[in-house]
Amino acid sequence: MSEEYIKIEALNKFIKKNHVLKNINLSLKKGNIYGFRGPNGSGKTMLFRVLSGLVKPSDGKVTVGGKQLHRDISFPENVGILIEYPGFIPEYTGFANLKLLSMIQNKTNDNEISAVISRVGLDPNDKRKFKKYSLGMKQRLGIAQAIMEKPDLLILDEPTNALDEKAVEIVHQLLVTLKNEGKTILIASHDKETLQKVSDTIYDIESGEIIKETIVDKDKEK
Repeated sequence: MSEEYIKIEALNKFIKKNHVLKNINLSLKKGNIYGFRGPNGSGKTMLFRVLSGLVKPSDGKVTVGGKQLHRDISFPENVGILIEYPGFIPEYTGFANLKLLSMIQNKTNDNEISAVISRVGLDPNDKRKFKKYSLGMKQRLGIAQAIMEKPDLLILDEPTNALDEKAVEIVHQLLVTLKNEGKTILIASHDKETLQKVSDTIYDIESGEIIKETIVDKDKEK
């Protein structure tokens, strides 16, 4: 049975006088995929920044794996993040960019970097510089960096942005595989089909509030 992994209690975020996250309370279990759906400006990205430890809440608290952000830890332990557009060094190849990032924690080797690049449908031996990549290729490399160190928690903001139909299917399969490996995955997306296909639970967010929770019935979809 899955256990509570992320607990969000009375979470509020103000930016100047703008109330961007409003009294959010969620209990998210380990090994599930949670989708967050809402229009631009609804608060999805800000919520993900708070959950990633990148932004402090104005009040309320976030606990990940029993440890409170900004009290016990600064960032969730063992997390992979893709929020907004991935930033890489334009003059480096995809492999060289991931290699450079991998040197921060030294958790992964060259073979594993090559494997994760292949896993998102890119060629690890491609000698093109990142600046020559299409938007879809850049997005795939962003997903590769998020998963390359085998994180327990994945936070993905619009992971299918700029992807063609084939690439979207690769991402769908990848997310389900990662879930089956025990990962907990949070996805924000405009793409209803992606959320419906991979999520266990979907939260609708509007004007900084969670307005609806939908448990996805996988049996009904088959």
